Amino acid sequence: MNFKKYLPAIVSGFGAAVLSTIPGIKNFSCCLLVPGAAAFSILLDQKISKSNERILLNKSLGFGFLTGLTATIFITIFEILITYITRSNDFVQTLPQSEIIMRQWNLGPLFDDSLEMLKNAANDIEKTGFSSIYLFMILSSYFIINTIFGLIGGVFGMSLANRKFREE
Repeated sequence: MNFKKYLPAIVSGFGAAVLSTIPGIKNFSCCLLVPGAAAFSILLDQKISKSNERILLNKSLGFGFLTGLTATIFITIFEILITYITRSNDFVQTLPQSEIIMRQWNLGPLFDDSLEMLKNAANDIEKTGFSSIYLFMILSSYFIINTIFGLIGGVFGMSLANRKFREE
């Protein structure tokens, strides 16, 4: 397997992950940073390989998926490290307000069990700085969101890279 072939997607995913740690930009990481990084990885690969060929859909989807996966891994690592150091995060801070809102919906006993699990995760974070439940929650949610938006960004990058072929 040629590792250098996938380097633009990995570098772009890492860049998106680093930018997603900035508090104001963090809110836009899924819908702007990851698709932008995926599109950038396609264009970067085209510049590096000096290719004048059309980018195919399977290549763009592969680069988009890999960019989203790389962003997911590094965003999760950064989030866990910051949580471990500070012993707090957005989840811990917003859980009481979320509980109030969710109790108004009156969702039943399953909700009470879920809420108890979330409270245990928040307590673990406050005590030790780490919760395996929280790790699983963010890893799975970031994986789903970032890979989907990475695929969308890959297709967008393909359309940008192939626009010169439409002009001819």
